[in-house]
Amino acid sequence: MVDDTLVSSPPADMPIPDRLNLVLVLGVLAAAIGLLWLGSWVESWYAVCAVGIAFSYLLLTNYALLHEATHHNLQTNPARNYLLGVATGLLFPVPFTMIHTTHQGHHLRNRTDFEMFDLYYSTDSRLVRFAQWYSILVGLFWPIIPLGALIAAIWPGFLRLRPFQRARSSRHLLGDIHASALWRLRAEVLLIAGFFAGLFWLLELRWQNSLVLYACFAVNWSTRQYVGHAFTRRDVIEGAWNLRHNPLMSWVLLHGEYDLNHHRRPDAPWYYLPSLSPPNEERLGYIRQYWRLWLGPRPATEPAPESLHELPLSVHR
Repeated sequence: MVDDTLVSSPPADMPIPDRLNLVLVLGVLAAAIGLLWLGSWVESWYAVCAVGIAFSYLLLTNYALLHEATHHNLQTNPARNYLLGVATGLLFPVPFTMIHTTHQGHHLRNRTDFEMFDLYYSTDSRLVRFAQWYSILVGLFWPIIPLGALIAAIWPGFLRLRPFQRARSSRHLLGDIHASALWRLRAEVLLIAGFFAGLFWLLELRWQNSLVLYACFAVNWSTRQYVGHAFTRRDVIEGAWNLRHNPLMSWVLLHGEYDLNHHRRPDAPWYYLPSLSPPNEERLGYIRQYWRLWLGPRPATEPAPESLHELPLSVHR
């Protein structure tokens, strides 16, 4: 089971930028609502798509803020961290309780067989593995998240059915959620439903246009989800890249291209991730790494690492 004991306090020399994070959360929330409204009132299809592209990049920053909240790095005060985590989860949309749990599970199982999407064994069906991989790259990963949240809220035992337990990639998807947190997850799902119902009523949003905006985000978010891990060594901590990106995208992603630094120091707020790299560090280009993904999965040549039960203190300090 995953719990908050896996989350350490930020180091004293890397304080959480509380005010900056608050401004970012409120600014992104307001801008996203504005783009949803604009996307519903422009007339031409290409204008809707243009708004959708802008919306997709804005929500990448929103996800980066949500990610910070899962590590208790969005606000120093735990209550504010939770509230802002819930607020960023509204836009995704995903209940914060679910994404907090599943992301902590990712830090325990990174590059294990349960999170091995870029590789396949000789005993695997190559057709299934390639279909799974390219479905991630074209955007089909995103719909699984809100759908999984709805299933977890209505039928928590669904993913414990035999077909899902037999599949490596789905065996631990929602199994880490404590029974005590289930009602909080359900309340957050209802809050998300109320949030969007209110937006559609108050702003008279058009569901087709809003769907286009979220389709743009689905592709932009999903296709990036494995760029920081694909083809790295099979190690729970070291199985990530520090990539080189242009300054604008680095800020859009809140330095998310420094994924190796993040896995080594998950207690470090996003603001300090670049400073954890030595000045002469060689980093693979983000764009080059991204295009390598489209060549498809590769045969697995390394033994699988064991899942961790907790993050070693040496990673934090």
